Amino acid sequence: MENFLYGVAENTGKGFFTAEDRRNFFLRGYPANVWVIGNNPKGALWVADRGVFKTKSEAQALVDAEIQAAQAAWDAQSDEEKANPLNIRPSDVTLP
Repeated sequence: MENFLYGVAENTGKGFFTAEDRRNFFLRGYPANVWVIGNNPKGALWVADRGVFKTKSEAQALVDAEIQAAQAAWDAQSDEEKANPLNIRPSDVTLP
């Protein structure tokens, strides 16, 4: 059995996930509204209530596309904008 489930769900703000959710299963958000959730019954119900299940490869493709778009936007900035130490080029992310 896989350790994680993958889903896409838009964070709706307060109450989207709770402290109890965090105690019941692993939960981490990524670009493109991708969520990695611990693979247990409570985690599966959380995804089913809020979004759409994805395979790991589908979720990774969504994250990659979002990051590539952000990298392209960063690359298009002027040298002056890039020189700002707070303006860091988005880096690649590999889902667990």
